[in-house]
Amino acid sequence: MIKRFFVLALLFAMGLLFTDLLLSYTPDTELNSTALYYANHTAKDLGAANIVTAIIVSYRGLDTLGEVTVLFLSAAILVLVLPKGWRRGKRKPRILPSTGELLGTGSHLLVPLILLLGVYLFVNGHLTPGGGFQGGAIIASAALLLLLTNPLQPFSRHLFSVVESIAGLCFVVIGLLGIVYAGGFLDNRLLPIGQLGELFSAGTMPILYSLIGLKVGAEFSSMLINLSETKDS
Repeated sequence: MIKRFFVLALLFAMGLLFTDLLLSYTPDTELNSTALYYANHTAKDLGAANIVTAIIVSYRGLDTLGEVTVLFLSAAILVLVLPKGWRRGKRKPRILPSTGELLGTGSHLLVPLILLLGVYLFVNGHLTPGGGFQGGAIIASAALLLLLTNPLQPFSRHLFSVVESIAGLCFVVIGLLGIVYAGGFLDNRLLPIGQLGELFSAGTMPILYSLIGLKVGAEFSSMLINLSETKDS
């Protein structure tokens, strides 16, 4: 009884808090100084049609580096906390009876399309909505589909590790080169910004977003593989 009363009191207090926030909320009628600067200068200074991309990988590139680092630490911690006895068996891959032929056949058709969509999103992230994080998550969904089709699907852990490491290293190196040859860390003007709206434009942004997409995709895929491991019998 006391526990229920405490929960109801907590919900009532949160309701009052959010009600007060809702009643006192007044939408902004104009952009603040920072947002106005981004809106007016992104296309001219950085050559990116997608303002969000410019903010993520240029204006606030250090934040993106921190987010990718957090994702890497999450994947590493997942490996550490899993029981040591859980390892992938040496049995040959097989299609489990519960998955069915439809899922197995469909995965062969859908996986290449999923990978293509992921690559498209992060390569065109400076032009259209999308980017490295979204594209990387989509690429990881291809690995998830293969694992749903066959939980014993063999994956190269070494390949994922190499892709993740190289992508992260190149991301940092390009950022440091921006300090030396451009205006600061991850300054995309390390390369010519080109013509606004073209694929090869916005300086290093397409490269940076591609590296983020590969790193995120490798990390998510590695996490999914670790969670799908079965104990040796």
